[in-house]
Amino acid sequence: MFRFRHVGSLVDGDLELVLVDEYPGDRDKGYLPAYKFKMTLVGTSQDVGLIELRVGSTDALVRYGGHVGYGVAPAHRGHHYAARACRLLFPLARSHGLNPLWITCNPGNLASRRTCELAGAELVEILDLPKDTDLAKRGEVQKCRYRIVL
Repeated sequence: MFRFRHVGSLVDGDLELVLVDEYPGDRDKGYLPAYKFKMTLVGTSQDVGLIELRVGSTDALVRYGGHVGYGVAPAHRGHHYAARACRLLFPLARSHGLNPLWITCNPGNLASRRTCELAGAELVEILDLPKDTDLAKRGEVQKCRYRIVL
């Protein structure tokens, strides 16, 4: 039985991750449990983005979806918030036995690719998405697979 962990304080300078949801997963749909955080500026309630840690591993997650998903609001891009947020999640990922940690992004998303590199990830490959995946049905064609050894 999966159990969520107490996440404690997740702060890096002016960036803080605030837990907003613990998603239990949906086995029938192949969705794993996940923590969802908002990225905020310390001492404010200003949201700068979201980040999610998916706990567990399936072939589809490791190859196409990734353990980590993030997004930064356009007005707050350029401060490396996503890379910093990824690093803040490493101890939590480790506590769930996630090693390596996989992050994926679209090949044309240069900012996301740079985020992966700044977080310490190594590009393993660029894969074509199978046409039957939800990602392909949304029009995505390929994914970059980045690995972080924790």
